[in-house]
Amino acid sequence: MDDLIKKLMAEGLTEAQAIKAIEVIKDFAKSKLPLFSGAINKMFEKFKSGQEDDFLH
Repeated sequence: MDDLIKKLMAEGLTEAQAIKAIEVIKDFAKSKLPLFSGAINKMFEKFKSGQEDDFLH
């Protein structure tokens, strides 16, 4: 997820704005795909911890 934050920062967002944008995307995905909200939460928690097997990497 660090790569995604860095990419958003390269587009002009601050680190706090980039993190907030990711949170908004997570919440939006959960609202549109309620059946997958548990999986979405788990995915974002996993990447918040900085694990190396980041699917966006």
